[in-house]
Amino acid sequence: MIHRLGELWQHTPPAFWLVLAACAYFAVMAVRLTVIDVRHHLLPNRIVFPSYAVAGVLLLAAAAVAGAGSVQGPAGPLAGLASQPMLRVVAGAAILWLFYFLLRLVYPPGMGFGDVKLAGVLGMYLGYLGWGHLFAGTFLAFLLGGLWSVALLAARRGTLKSSIPFGPFMLAGAAAAMLLPA
Repeated sequence: MIHRLGELWQHTPPAFWLVLAACAYFAVMAVRLTVIDVRHHLLPNRIVFPSYAVAGVLLLAAAAVAGAGSVQGPAGPLAGLASQPMLRVVAGAAILWLFYFLLRLVYPPGMGFGDVKLAGVLGMYLGYLGWGHLFAGTFLAFLLGGLWSVALLAARRGTLKSSIPFGPFMLAGAAAAMLLPA
């Protein structure tokens, strides 16, 4: 995200400010959801649902503004449709939501529906950056959650049946992926 912000600042300052606002919102949302999920094992709809609107408006507007200022390459307007940020924002949300929904469907005790709802929001942010970021953020969430679980088992502070809040790991994975270069 930092690399993307630098590019936007140089080429499209209005898109820079929109993405910066989206990042600031992400930071506030992530802290609030992490605290609540750790304390109560809950990702409240009153925070997650508005995040769809805020992230969607800011990221789609940034993609539209940045896209309006870009020069079309020699391949034509339809080439690389999957590389269009506006499409990736929407598709990223849908893909990540569906992936987490299927995990919930396969093993309901292992994944809360709050995690499924949060996945769509994170999919917008990661999709905006690219397909690699979407994969990396998802992978890092499971890696961090798994490492935490192993640490709890090793410290004898949990068992194989212990429940851990997964939202903080989803948010941390997304944040870490957002720091990766493009």
